Amino acid sequence: MKNATSKIVLAAAALLIGSLQAQAQTAVKFALDWKFEGPAAPYFTALEKGYYKAEGLDVTIDTGPGSVAGIARVAAGTYPLGFFDINSLMRFRDQNPDQKVQAVMMVYDRPPFSIVSLKKTGIATPKDLEGKVLGAPAPDGAFAQWKAFVKVNGFDAGKVRIENVGFPVREPMLAQGKVDAITGFSFSSYFNLLQNGIKGEEISVMLMSDFGITMYGNAIMVNPDFAKQNPKVVAGFVKATVKGFIDAAKNPDEAIKYVLKYNPTAEPAIELERLKMSLRDSMVTPWVKANGVGGVDMQRLEKSIDQAADTYDFKNRPTAQDIFNSEFLPPAAERKL
Repeated sequence: MKNATSKIVLAAAALLIGSLQAQAQTAVKFALDWKFEGPAAPYFTALEKGYYKAEGLDVTIDTGPGSVAGIARVAAGTYPLGFFDINSLMRFRDQNPDQKVQAVMMVYDRPPFSIVSLKKTGIATPKDLEGKVLGAPAPDGAFAQWKAFVKVNGFDAGKVRIENVGFPVREPMLAQGKVDAITGFSFSSYFNLLQNGIKGEEISVMLMSDFGITMYGNAIMVNPDFAKQNPKVVAGFVKATVKGFIDAAKNPDEAIKYVLKYNPTAEPAIELERLKMSLRDSMVTPWVKANGVGGVDMQRLEKSIDQAADTYDFKNRPTAQDIFNSEFLPPAAERKL
């Protein structure tokens, strides 16, 4: 009887401990900018390897509506954390001065903003866009930099006919010749064109960063009230994501499997190459190799705000400190690749 009682007590204690551990996990909703594709590997790596769990977080990752529109989700608190375009955040803060969303971890040190065309159109430089039709979704993060791209390259934007197209038809319209070029993220449009039957050697990708755009790209952003009330949660999320980033950069072949688990209809070969392209062109830059994952050069960020002013007329121009908050980043030594 005594042994039976002891077993009951032990079983009850185990249930209690399990219950307390479950309660200790803080639920966090995180919104991506787009679909579950290769570039999302750092987050799914952190999720599947238990890095978020180790920080006491029960993280849910959801798809998003684009790198611009999703900022409102973070501001509203629908998602306390999200992954969106830092340049669009500058405009959002100006238009919504009471909603002080901040970036807390840079991911696309070199933005994937690009003009994508088929080589047969002869578009090799920005000036070659004159006389052409450009397909550009209004909420597209790359198109959001159009005026700055025009200014720094000095071509006549009046000679470019811009057609507002939806994300789902953007690459198909280019493949079908209905537009001459499109704006988009390099690693999205390139591989989407492959899936539309266009051969890689027929595609031309003009990275805006190769033509005078010094801006940053997408970063992890946080709702200000959530950050104030839950600083340890935000720091834990960033720390775990940094670890997922480093693992994905070192072993993309392993990391892509975690993405495919959540998007089983994706093509493994395409998503692996998409991840490798995003790492090479946007995430693992010389600056990141030298300084570690997640931070920014505040002087460069100030200059990027100047460049954003070429696209948008600020009523109250933000500072770099308004836009990026580094206090949630782990020490630099923990962010080295």
